[in-house]
Parts: sequence; structure tokens; C-alpha cells
Amino acid sequence: MANITLAVTGSISAYKAADLTSQLTKLGHQVTVLMSRSAMDFITPLTFQSLSKNLVHTDVMLEENPSSIKHIDIAKATELFIVAPASANTIAKLAHGLADNMVTATALALPIGTKKLIAPAMNTNMYLNPATQQNLKTLIEYGFEEIKPREALLACGDFGTGALAEIEIILEKVSSILNEN
Repeated sequence: MANITLAVTGSISAYKAADLTSQLTKLGHQVTVLMSRSAMDFITPLTFQSLSKNLVHTDVMLEENPSSIKHIDIAKATELFIVAPASANTIAKLAHGLADNMVTATALALPIGTKKLIAPAMNTNMYLNPATQQNLKTLIEYGFEEIKPREALLACGDFGTGALAEIEIILEKVSSILNEN
């Protein structure tokens, strides 16, 4: 099975990433979870640690082992990098090469050719904003595959495109990508 790195960012859909972690682990994958600071406002690292049976990484500057650089080591071991849910903020940071947190620093350190998925989740207007759409196009040029959000009643009360793709859809895409290799 594969070494999968799951990056969880600030979205109300962060709780769904717990189910994704559980499902990937049950399939036999080794899941390493990274969380942005805003993701931790929605769900705790302990949830992901319990489900993945691995440490959850939240701070790029926290280095427990002086003989390694955590985000570099994680990036080198990653066979599939998934950002789910992907906030507009993280999408922008990834598109512009920023590396100011554990998620973005690890993404920037991924070896060329590493398979990458991104599953946006946000308000419809944020998703459809030309800046977000341009950032997603840039990420696709960089080798990410987008798992498009679905249309639904969103947490803010609006109805439209922006809800995280169903976990089953994400799992199908993971299976498809891993079967290509």
C-alpha cells in the first residue's frame, strides 16, 4: 500500500477529512496528516492521530529530532499528496510557492513527479472568484489534479458549488491514481 500525506486546511469540511483518514487507513495505506493552524480551529490533531495511528504534524518550525528536517523527510516519503479540504488561502499559497506552514512547506518540498490531489471546499463565491480559479489552473500546471467541489447547501447558508467532494469520490480518485503506478 502507499504512503499518503493528507493535508487538512481551514474549512468546516475538515471533519470530513477524519473519515477520509479512517478509510485510507482501513485500506492499508500509511497516512501522515498535516494540519494548518486554521484547520485546528475546526478539528483537533488528536482525532487524526487516533485514526491514522501516526503523529500529526502542525508546526513546520517544531523539530523534535535534530538529525532530520521533518517536512523534507515527509515529502521524500510521500507517494500521494492530498489536500482535503483545500481552503482558498492554502490554494493561493500553494500556487505562489509560499512555505509558511507545515502544509505548504511540505508541498513545496515534494519531489518532482509526486502525485498530488487537491479537493477545494469553500463558499461558492470564493471558489468561483477569478483569483481562486487562476490559482487552481496554476496548481494543475504544477501537477495537481483537482477533485471538484460539489453543489450543495453550504455551511454559510448559500447554495452552490463549494462543498467538499464526497469521500467516496476522493477514494475512487486515490485508487485510480495508485493503480496507474
